[in-house]
Amino acid sequence: MKVLVAVKRVVDYNVKVRAKGDGTDVDLNNVKMAINPFCEIAVEEAVRLKEAGVATEVIAVSVGAKPCQEQIRTALALGADRGIHVEAEGRLEPLVIAKLLKGVVDKEEPQLVILGKQSIDGDNNQTGQMLGALANMPQGTFASEIKVEGDKLNVIREVDGGLQTLSLSLPAIVTTDLRLNEPRYASLPNIMKAKKKQLDVYTPEDLGVSVTSHVSQLKVEPPAERKAGIKVEDVAQLVDKLKNEAKVIS
Repeated sequence: MKVLVAVKRVVDYNVKVRAKGDGTDVDLNNVKMAINPFCEIAVEEAVRLKEAGVATEVIAVSVGAKPCQEQIRTALALGADRGIHVEAEGRLEPLVIAKLLKGVVDKEEPQLVILGKQSIDGDNNQTGQMLGALANMPQGTFASEIKVEGDKLNVIREVDGGLQTLSLSLPAIVTTDLRLNEPRYASLPNIMKAKKKQLDVYTPEDLGVSVTSHVSQLKVEPPAERKAGIKVEDVAQLVDKLKNEAKVIS
């Protein structure tokens, strides 16, 4: 079984994000970049499927500018067999990314596509669902457990009422939740080996996709600073503040 895993280049989750002085975008100068954490979970799950003998090949794909190849190499160091980079410049919307991934799916014909449920930069939570619609493939979103049984994929997902189990016919699409697994760290020997693994580069034109923007980013600004709290003298004053200022009790 061939597994395709999508990875996205984002600001490392340990970095405090800052807006540019003119408010046009996030300041990325000298900022550490990494694989989106949900995409790391997707890579880990694909590699575990291969280690279990379920998958025969794991392909890591990323869409974006040339620096995305760093994150593809990281995925290769984590256990993916080869990489695909769809090189596209500018701000890419989920629909465009889904169309480009659809082009890769058509070329590779994987039996399973695994994506992170969302990226920590845009928080859109749209690409997996859009890809499912475009490729006409069943999907299991927010997966906390997956298991392949023959030509079926059982997906356990967390919903408000508890746990929901889906049975999907392969080929299928899965988006990962935090509780699916805990990603491993890449070892130094595997990092060195990843440099020699195959990495193919495509353009949107190669995949028959026109990169068109439908959304304009107007402004990026930091959240308002939290105001300092106050100390109250007694319970009566606390109740008064909660009632008349915070308006949380009546």
